[in-house]
Amino acid sequence: MTDKLPDSIAEIFSQYTEQENRNKKLLASLLNQYLGTDEQILVQKSEMGGNHAYVGSVTLEWFADRVNFASALPLLHHKYNSKTDNIEIDADSIDEIKQRPLDWSRQAPLVQYLAVRKHHKFPPVLVVINQPWVDNPKALEWDKKGQAKKSAAQFTPVDEEGKFGFLNITDENITIYALDGQHRLMGVQGLMELLKTGRLQRYKKDKSPYGSSLTINDLVEQYRVSPAYLQSLPQEKIGIEFISAVTMGETREQARRRVRSIFVHVNLMASPLSKGQLAQLNEDDGFSIVARKIAVNHPLLEQKKDRKPRVNWDSATVATKSTVLTTLQALKEMSERYLGYKYPHWKPLDKGLIPMRPEDEELESGIQDFRDLFDNLATLPSYKLLEYEETPQLRRFHFEKDSGEGNMLFRPVGQVALAQALGILIFQKVFSLEDVFQKLHRFDRQGGFSGMEYPQSLWYGVLYDPNKKRIQVAGKDLAVRLLVYILGGIDDAMQRAELRTDLAKARTVENKTIGFDGKFVEPKKVGLPQIL
Repeated sequence: MTDKLPDSIAEIFSQYTEQENRNKKLLASLLNQYLGTDEQILVQKSEMGGNHAYVGSVTLEWFADRVNFASALPLLHHKYNSKTDNIEIDADSIDEIKQRPLDWSRQAPLVQYLAVRKHHKFPPVLVVINQPWVDNPKALEWDKKGQAKKSAAQFTPVDEEGKFGFLNITDENITIYALDGQHRLMGVQGLMELLKTGRLQRYKKDKSPYGSSLTINDLVEQYRVSPAYLQSLPQEKIGIEFISAVTMGETREQARRRVRSIFVHVNLMASPLSKGQLAQLNEDDGFSIVARKIAVNHPLLEQKKDRKPRVNWDSATVATKSTVLTTLQALKEMSERYLGYKYPHWKPLDKGLIPMRPEDEELESGIQDFRDLFDNLATLPSYKLLEYEETPQLRRFHFEKDSGEGNMLFRPVGQVALAQALGILIFQKVFSLEDVFQKLHRFDRQGGFSGMEYPQSLWYGVLYDPNKKRIQVAGKDLAVRLLVYILGGIDDAMQRAELRTDLAKARTVENKTIGFDGKFVEPKKVGLPQIL
């Protein structure tokens, strides 16, 4: 067999290749001609559930300038508040439209995300194209039956099947509104304002001004982004899907119902992530990354074939019968409250901003610090019991079915309080981790973490509510201070006096203060326990 094609076949192949190249050049020339202006957008036509849509992309600058909030769409317009860009809901408007109000406190964090995250990405947005005649029942575009003679979206196909083409947006009367992606629009508009003026006012949820403005200088100094990079952002592109406010043959009422239905459904389908899910997915928050590493790899928590899971990956709470030891959300909070004293810069300086991923070397150091903590926690007598007992028996109160130990170390709130207290002692007061755990071992052997529901417990009235007979998360900060105290971390007489007063208040139910012997006493009779 020869490696060369016969001359006749080679000639045919060459002609085919040349024709294909000419076609590509012609197509490229035509596309450049049309895509070089903002008059038309190249789109692909799609259909789902009887709804026609046109999918394309636009620059962030175009998106911010041309797209409006859905609440201003005349088809849905009722009691529109132009100051907040929301619809005021009352008895009259509730049947007109049900929407989640815009949360303007999200604008600054969204702007910061776009400006400083190298790999930022917004999902495509869904918008509706409207024209003035849609809202004028007497317009010539409506026939005698009140049906539209044409669509509000002007689509020009370029292929025989009508799947690809151009969407005309050149008419100055054409208006566009975001049905899905209103907060993305808010963020992009905020970015354009920041780039044009150099600053962006922060807002509360209702768009009332709040705090200091976000400035370009803040971003450049804190996140080391270059001004040139920031100025390139307006030309980035975002995916966009257009639907028509009215399609040919529809009445205005039919169009209103269709658009409203789509608007409500896309909002209902947008279920927010739980805190546990955020902790699972967050690749920028150092505390979340550390928590995941320990949850997956530490012997106390890792998944093993011969035992039930010890981490609830999604929910923030631990059910009564659950065999898990903790939750991923609690581990993330433990990580933040423990390591936050050593790595305070892992948190953004402004509460409204999002964190930046720590450098790999520092992240590894944080993981090791948290691992050291869990290595020591795993040696506590209470956790050693896991070799013989399941967590429900150790977590339940004595009065619950099957009775239990009422041990605070098996409650997320207790775990978080202990982690924060240790963070204060180890990283702020520079205590020895080994010395601290020697004291904790002694305290644990004496039953210090168990029997929260009994008046003899230090946690009675603090983490345990004797009136409602359940855990109370509100006592977490007091629990932290008590732990720091018994471990020798509070020397100041005034701080001790305040702590004693707060403990007495916590043990007061219906104006009656309960002493450690279970009897009613004067508040001043409630003293502090011995230091370990």
